[in-house]
Amino acid sequence: MINRRALIGSAALIGTSATALRVAAQRKGAVPRVGLVYNNGSVAEMAGPGPVGTSAQAFIDGLRELGYIEGRTVIIERRSAEGHQERMAPLLQELIRFPVDVIVAFGLGAWDAQRATDTVPIVAVVDTPRELGLVDSLARPGRNMTGQAGSAGPEMNGKRVELLKEAIPDIARIAVIDRKSVDGIASPGVKLRLGAAEDAARGLGVAIIPVGVDKDEQFEQAFTAITRARAQALIVVGTTVNGANYRRIIDFVARQRLPSISDDRDWAEMGGLMSYGSNSIDLMRRTALYVDKILKGTKPADLPFGQPTKFELIINLKTAGALGVTIPQSLLLRADELIR
Repeated sequence: MINRRALIGSAALIGTSATALRVAAQRKGAVPRVGLVYNNGSVAEMAGPGPVGTSAQAFIDGLRELGYIEGRTVIIERRSAEGHQERMAPLLQELIRFPVDVIVAFGLGAWDAQRATDTVPIVAVVDTPRELGLVDSLARPGRNMTGQAGSAGPEMNGKRVELLKEAIPDIARIAVIDRKSVDGIASPGVKLRLGAAEDAARGLGVAIIPVGVDKDEQFEQAFTAITRARAQALIVVGTTVNGANYRRIIDFVARQRLPSISDDRDWAEMGGLMSYGSNSIDLMRRTALYVDKILKGTKPADLPFGQPTKFELIINLKTAGALGVTIPQSLLLRADELIR
């Protein structure tokens, strides 16, 4: 990950502030325009009943509760890279040219957004924003980005190891599909998540098998590695490339009869055994609060990055039955939702 802090000096910050003031003056009196940019799914899905649509609707509902009516007092420009991250930069440039007043972006899309503009405010939903060099600190982001951390931190991956071990006490080898831990934009987050999984596994007598995937065509190789390592369970990190290939991964774990868990509730809804992570609807409503503050004049640099406050454990009992897994009563009682 290239540390953008090393690339932005005080002179650039002064220039950014001046440019932002000019843009604000040009936009004065206009209906505010918000860019809502997803990494996965399609624009049509953003208005539909599925997971992407549910997330987008939670954001729209959050704005409505704050007094914004889409089409009248706010315009929402929906865009999606549809699982192809190379499409993100052109989408963002299109939004910047409108111009939009705020960009809402997720994960790698937030990183792309900050590369695309240092003037348009960005509200990001992203894990480990400080470690990725997106902000100076969570308390004082310091630039044109603020938002919500998508999870309480990489240590949540350790919690997922514990949940798998509690669900299936006999497992001894757990594979983790994440991005590759190389010198790239995801490297710090990958290393932190993997370290948290290994720390938890060590105390449980479990071996962690890291598997890196950055592109669609790498999945078959990843599946071969998981099979050869005789993994007995799988953690699927909700990266952009994984999210775009959930159906493919679900088919693999079904064939291999692998219990699995992800941070994304979509995983459990699509047929994975469990998901454990932040409540996406609550997260998107909180994101709307940040957009509201910025539209009313607060600088992103002055808005502390939020931390998730609601987490949910979802267990797919239909999948458990297909795998021949009997979920302990202690775990069932802690679940926020059981899919039957």
